[in-house]
Amino acid sequence: MTQGSELHDHGLMHDLERVRELARENIGRRRTLRLLFSASGAALIGACGGGGSSGSSSSTSTATPTPTPTPTPTPTSTSSGTCVVDPEETNGPYPADGSNSSNGSVVNVLDDTGIVRTDIRSSFGSSSGTAEGITMTLTITVVNVNSSCAALEGYAVYIWHCTRDGLYSLYTVPGENYLRGVGVTDANGQVTFTSIFPGCYDGRFPHIHFEVYPSLARATSYANRVLTSQFAMPTDACNTVYATSGYSSSKTNFAKITTSSDNVFGDNSSAQVAAMTPTMTGDITNGFTGTVTVGLAI
Repeated sequence: MTQGSELHDHGLMHDLERVRELARENIGRRRTLRLLFSASGAALIGACGGGGSSGSSSSTSTATPTPTPTPTPTPTSTSSGTCVVDPEETNGPYPADGSNSSNGSVVNVLDDTGIVRTDIRSSFGSSSGTAEGITMTLTITVVNVNSSCAALEGYAVYIWHCTRDGLYSLYTVPGENYLRGVGVTDANGQVTFTSIFPGCYDGRFPHIHFEVYPSLARATSYANRVLTSQFAMPTDACNTVYATSGYSSSKTNFAKITTSSDNVFGDNSSAQVAAMTPTMTGDITNGFTGTVTVGLAI
């Protein structure tokens, strides 16, 4: 209780006695009542452990607000595709791309009129034979692995493979040029060929040879190629095709070879072999349809 500038703490009895003295001194009724209530209030505060030097100090606790969790954003899915660089492989002894000879003469089918075609089952030009076997349609997609697998338009692809008996036109079948052809990739990087399912000859896993050129204009000689490689035929399709009578020799040869033991595919990684193997569906009645992607590092 403060009266003027004098601060005291003498207890309730002292204050009541002081009130009585003030009353006797004719301090007005209103001031007497005000002092009485002030004294009583101070006594009550002291009794409740309120202010005063001997009272326990109370600490004020300030609650720390719980931060609102920041929602985790949903990842945005972007698809750039998955592709690998196709390994460089031998073009073998029967490429007919100007790199070797047969019977003393350089063999180059690439500069022949008629080599650019979709259906390669029959010979062209002065030859007229047709290779027998189960029909196979193969779509090849050429992409740039250095540009998120972007399609490469305008590239020329030359493919060739053996007959169902394991022979090659222009070499072991010198009078024919079938099972060879060149196609140009479209805006989707794709080119499609219709052929027969190749056979399996002794010592090699069933395969298709191919070369990629930067343009049709430059697809006239092996010297201009940007990739030479091979496709490995899918095992399930081989087992189905080679069970037919026309592929009897292939069935025997296929039983003795795998991609791991093959002298071309054997040193490639599993990812490379998978990329070099077409995805294929179909049957012996309606033929087979396959797709495969060729990766170039442009």
